[in-house]
Amino acid sequence: MRHKALLPALGAAVLLAGACSGNANSDTNAKKSTCIHVVDETSGRTGSACLPLAPDSARVDLAAPHFTHPTPITNPTHPTSQVTQTIYGGQESGKPFRTEVTLLPGTKTITWGGRTIHAVTSQYVAFSGGRIHEVADDWYAQADDGSVWYLGEDVFNYDNGVVADTEGTWQAGRDKAPGAMIMPAHPRKGDVYRTENLPGVVFEQVTVRAVGQGVEGPYGRIQGAITVHELHMDGSTEDKIFAPGYGEFSTGSASGDLEAVSLAVPTDARRAPVPAGLGALTTAVRTAHADPTPATVRAVRGAWDAYRASDAVPALLERQMTRDLDAWQKAPRDRAAALRVEQNTTDLRLRYESVKTVDRERLGMWARQLGIDAGAGDEGSVAGDVTGLELVRQRLTGTDTAKSAVITADLKKARDAADRKDTAEAGRLAGQLARDIAALKG
Repeated sequence: MRHKALLPALGAAVLLAGACSGNANSDTNAKKSTCIHVVDETSGRTGSACLPLAPDSARVDLAAPHFTHPTPITNPTHPTSQVTQTIYGGQESGKPFRTEVTLLPGTKTITWGGRTIHAVTSQYVAFSGGRIHEVADDWYAQADDGSVWYLGEDVFNYDNGVVADTEGTWQAGRDKAPGAMIMPAHPRKGDVYRTENLPGVVFEQVTVRAVGQGVEGPYGRIQGAITVHELHMDGSTEDKIFAPGYGEFSTGSASGDLEAVSLAVPTDARRAPVPAGLGALTTAVRTAHADPTPATVRAVRGAWDAYRASDAVPALLERQMTRDLDAWQKAPRDRAAALRVEQNTTDLRLRYESVKTVDRERLGMWARQLGIDAGAGDEGSVAGDVTGLELVRQRLTGTDTAKSAVITADLKKARDAADRKDTAEAGRLAGQLARDIAALKG
């Protein structure tokens, strides 16, 4: 998958003169085409140049996959059904960038090539500067040979808290779209496959550059990683790393745009009580979030310094927390900086608490943020806060039905208030939601 969040800074478009060779498969047994044209992803304009495609002889995704037991996805470098939640961090276009990728309950039924396939759903939620930026539900299934197939995504791109477009949405079996291999069973250097294969709408060609690599993970070195090189529909390229226990591990670089693993569970989980220092940090952050003054934010800094001196903290999360606290201390009333610091704090708790427990904490966080943004009359942020609540609520489907039904009803009212740009009503509902969420946790 390649989400739009990192598109603007990922390499210049390749505009090649003359003809090029390659396949434009609209299904695994489709006819050959001599050219897939470069498409400008900003304007949507199709150019005359062709993408520099690999020959069919290098491709490993041309045989039709069979899906007998598609939802246990155990492929080491794309273990989708084994990783409950992964947090990514970094920066994009000069702004702090953070992503939550969560395995959702249930399955998605997809019909492709006359076959009914049950796929797992992975919820991708990206935040730019702490605010909602992109949401996608991605669907995956593992074929009988161990390869993992990408069967589509529902994409929602946000601008100022509301959906701006759904560009990038596709589903195998619709509009002649095929499923696409996203990870071979046993990747080898030189393997080529297409992780999206609907030219003009979505397209990616991947070449495996290296296998059997070691990379630095959140809590130590990881062996068995691979590096792939992606060619995109606009002609741009990027390298990605996939690692056992994580799947997609990093894109970009620390000096430019970056989306990399901060931590994942259960891979990085530890069976131990929440450390006292992390508990103190959580309390300090919530106090300052509700009452941001130079003194309360300084207290957060003190709690953070004490905690990171007492416990192992992933390098990327440490860097992000320090960056966001620096911004918050410079401007204690900076609502986005305060939100990012609380998001980082919930991420740190994943090391010790279940995803369900941390997501309940995130519900409370978004309810508090809704009240803060409503009090500021910020209509766009209010709309985004309600989306944050809805997304976390989706992840908690099926838990504590009686109490969560009350939250669902209040969320519908909050969505209506946000859509009507009634920040006063949204603020009132924020208080009610906070009380309902507290009862859910109790």
